[in-house]
Amino acid sequence: MSVSTKDKQVGRARRHYRVRKKVAGTAERPRLAVFRSNKHISAQVIDDRSGRTLAAASSVEKSVRDAGATGNKTAAGAVGRLVAQRAKSAGVSRVVFDRGGFQYHGRVAAVAEAARQAGLEF
Repeated sequence: MSVSTKDKQVGRARRHYRVRKKVAGTAERPRLAVFRSNKHISAQVIDDRSGRTLAAASSVEKSVRDAGATGNKTAAGAVGRLVAQRAKSAGVSRVVFDRGGFQYHGRVAAVAEAARQAGLEF
């Protein structure tokens, strides 16, 4: 038996809500949230107390799209480096990682590793 797409979406949303009860971004240590779709990946650095996005990057951006495919680990690494660079220019050096209910594997892990190598502390 296969699990329907709706069941997968509901399960991911449940995991995300469960994690978000414990993980919250502050001004000193904002949240690095990752969203993955089949074609693209995006990452945001969010201060939950003020409700503001401090930095963001996505594989939809022209600079990442022109480099090649957008749904692979190479593109995810580029997004991780880009969001880390933008976060550092916004004055953020430490973040808490929010995998968004996705497994810490593949493209989600590639974003985190690239952000770490670019200078963000988790």
